[in-house]
Amino acid sequence: MTVIAKFLEYILIGYLSGSVLYAYLLPRYLKHVDVTEKSGDGNPGAANAFLYAGIPVGVLVLVMELLKGFVPVHLAMGRLPAAEPLFGLVMAAPVLGHAFPLGNRRRGGKAIAVSFGVLLGIWPVTEPLFLLVALYLTFSLLVVVTPHFFRSVITFLLLFAGTAVLVELPGIVAGCGCVSGIVICKHLARYQGERMQVHLLQGSH
Repeated sequence: MTVIAKFLEYILIGYLSGSVLYAYLLPRYLKHVDVTEKSGDGNPGAANAFLYAGIPVGVLVLVMELLKGFVPVHLAMGRLPAAEPLFGLVMAAPVLGHAFPLGNRRRGGKAIAVSFGVLLGIWPVTEPLFLLVALYLTFSLLVVVTPHFFRSVITFLLLFAGTAVLVELPGIVAGCGCVSGIVICKHLARYQGERMQVHLLQGSH
């Protein structure tokens, strides 16, 4: 098998893995709840699973959403050169699958949890994961950006910019760029005209 064929194999595996919408399926079959109908944003994501299906189901959903990004990417890390730009598509594939799942591209979600899973999967490269965590904590607790739409868009823009500075592997940088682009596009598609607000420290005005 050629190197390109191996890349295509893991891109396909990642996309199919991402296409399984656990945040929609598990609440529906375990609690008979359709989170896309219950929620205001219609998003099949972990946050809505916690909110409308309860903590146990929410935890299970979160774990599965992380794993569907982690497993295919981590397997690829051990078999493919992360320095190759094509590795960026391997990282993007699970996120793309979640955002535009096979068979029903309109049902896809915002792909935040699976993005964390993908960044976990590129271990031992840790800078993008720690950067994403730090950015979300900063814009949630210190310089608080609301609503969530703006927080996520700013966070993923800075994730790509920061990764380009901190990481020397072109494939990882390309992957973070692709992941950020997909997440931002999905958020823009669900934008409802909210206005951004910024204040220091949670709860202050």
